[in-house]
Amino acid sequence: MALCCVAAVVATHAGSVAGESATDTWQGRLQGDRIVLLGEVHDNATLQSLRLRILKRAIAAGWRPAIAMEQFDLASQSHIDAARATHPLDADYVIDQATGHGGARTSAWNWTYYRPYVALALRYHLPLLAANLSRSDAERIVNHGYAAVFDSATISSLGLDRAPRALLALQEKEVDEGHCHLLPATLLPGMAHAQLARDAWMAAVLRAHAASGVVLLTGDGHARRDLGVPRWLQSLPPSRVLSVGFVERGTNDPPASAFDAVVTVDPAARPDPCAQLRSAPPR
Repeated sequence: MALCCVAAVVATHAGSVAGESATDTWQGRLQGDRIVLLGEVHDNATLQSLRLRILKRAIAAGWRPAIAMEQFDLASQSHIDAARATHPLDADYVIDQATGHGGARTSAWNWTYYRPYVALALRYHLPLLAANLSRSDAERIVNHGYAAVFDSATISSLGLDRAPRALLALQEKEVDEGHCHLLPATLLPGMAHAQLARDAWMAAVLRAHAASGVVLLTGDGHARRDLGVPRWLQSLPPSRVLSVGFVERGTNDPPASAFDAVVTVDPAARPDPCAQLRSAPPR
């Protein structure tokens, strides 16, 4: 669907709704040392295009944030930096090196959506940050706990040893619902711990690179103020952190109240994810 034909809607944290012109109330905050989380529905092309347009507009207006991406994990950072040193304007080369020498072609991520952000970072000489834990690290946490990946000092510095029980319970609920209640109950705590670890790690990346502002490109679940990355940024002034959900109309997951602002478009056409999981139940 062409962007000109999409009526983007913005809902404030308080729940009021206005037309696209109301985006100025939060887009104007994309400046300075702001820490901005821009969520996404990974396979919604319209939302992806809107988000890119908003960020490009802020950068063209003079903002120079670091760009942190969930799509790159911590092992990618050295490859990103090395690729930029030899091919400073080649987004495809940077992606291929960062994802394992051509791994983008077999990645679960649709790099058509994410290549423009890499190109944007290269064009404006912005830091490009690998924000996520690796899948293998997350699996180790699921199976063996935080100590399988982090030493005790890192666990403490991330705050994982002080995570409220209520937050873990909420993550377990989200994992259960997100997998259509098909997971064994015994698997939920481990998967919830992995989600907490991802959020805490991404928050640490943002704090470490936020002197001139930083934007995190991530799924809506990680951008939520109530249980995502912002929960691990509570030591910062709330006004410095801006969480924007990019969600599909007609859904309430996540709820609009979980974000400071919400951009909404029609749902993308896709197969029933629960039917897919039932045909190949997760182990």
